[in-house]
Amino acid sequence: MDFYTLQDFLTFTKGMGYGMMFIALMTFIPFWLFLTDREKRG
Repeated sequence: MDFYTLQDFLTFTKGMGYGMMFIALMTFIPFWLFLTDREKRG
């Protein structure tokens, strides 16, 4: 991807950061539910 200005680069970087945090949260929630479900059964 070609960045012509610093603003283009910062916008892309910030967007990627938000995307990665969204993915991390969406994978953490099922993992947390899996861990707490095992505690309730045992």
